[in-house]
Amino acid sequence: PIYGHYDSRHVVEGCGVAIFHVASKRVVICYHTGEGYWFLPKGRRDAGEESGRAAEREGYEESGFRNRLLPLAIRHRQPSPERPNPNASPSIWVTEPVWTQLAPVGRSCQYLLRWYIAETLPPEPPPAATSRLPSTHQEPYRPPPPYPLDLSLPARVALEPAGYVPPRHADTGVNEEEMMYTSELVPIGEALRLLGRRS
Repeated sequence: PIYGHYDSRHVVEGCGVAIFHVASKRVVICYHTGEGYWFLPKGRRDAGEESGRAAEREGYEESGFRNRLLPLAIRHRQPSPERPNPNASPSIWVTEPVWTQLAPVGRSCQYLLRWYIAETLPPEPPPAATSRLPSTHQEPYRPPPPYPLDLSLPARVALEPAGYVPPRHADTGVNEEEMMYTSELVPIGEALRLLGRRS
């Protein structure tokens, strides 16, 4: 552990996410077509944005895969939230960061990066027919529904039709840099090989 003191002008908070398609045991990795390297999606949290939501948004913008945080039974040091029923047991399932990185940004700024685990979204129902003409601009980001805490992972996987492949949405990057990213769903071992020591 380290000690540090930074005012709001000298700290940048970021969020990253490993997005899994649990049914096929694959993970989303991004590729920078301009600089030629693989990476997990991550980016800065918007002002006023909750860090978990930021991780989901950055995951979508950089990879094109809609995703939501997966509740995990991990050890952490955060207190349990107040329960409406004081006799109820606290849940072991949390959507807390699984990893935190600290990195310098230049000589006077500190980057704090929180990493989360997410899943690709289940198949969405087809949109209702409307008379609206197709849009020529990018649709705004829509936060996903949270993962139902009473849904087991095997039951969640069973909700997908056999052979379902989560769709990758095109042109979700929000700037010129992100428009150079592409992404793929790959087996976990292959992802570890492609990411190498950078991640």
